[in-house]
Amino acid sequence: MAITLVNPNGLPEIDAYRQVSIATGSKLVFIAGQVAWDADGVNVGEGDLAAQVEQCYVNIGTALAAAGASFDDVAKLTVYVVDWTPDKMPLLMEGLGRAAAKLGVTATPPASLLGVAALDVPDHLVEIEATAVID
Repeated sequence: MAITLVNPNGLPEIDAYRQVSIATGSKLVFIAGQVAWDADGVNVGEGDLAAQVEQCYVNIGTALAAAGASFDDVAKLTVYVVDWTPDKMPLLMEGLGRAAAKLGVTATPPASLLGVAALDVPDHLVEIEATAVID
């Protein structure tokens, strides 16, 4: 495996992700920001942040598989949430949990969460991009 995830001493341990990703592979995979579209381009979970987060992760899983990678190879995630407020965290974690269960993975690479005013389509509440490293 090309990715080792760690929580170093001296940094807080966060349940949702690890603080550091150490990559040793030779091939980088950059996944474009994924939104809650299904394979037919239909928006999933209109108005439902948890459902949209779940679909974003499912889409990332599909993209990773196409590159010969998996969530074990993800070095970094960036999550963009429209009109972010901390009270939305339970919905974000619910969607992540449902996606992890559906995909059979533990998605804990380092992540950044950014609140944004809007995304490309008004119905999109979240967009998630990923960077993976594979041998």
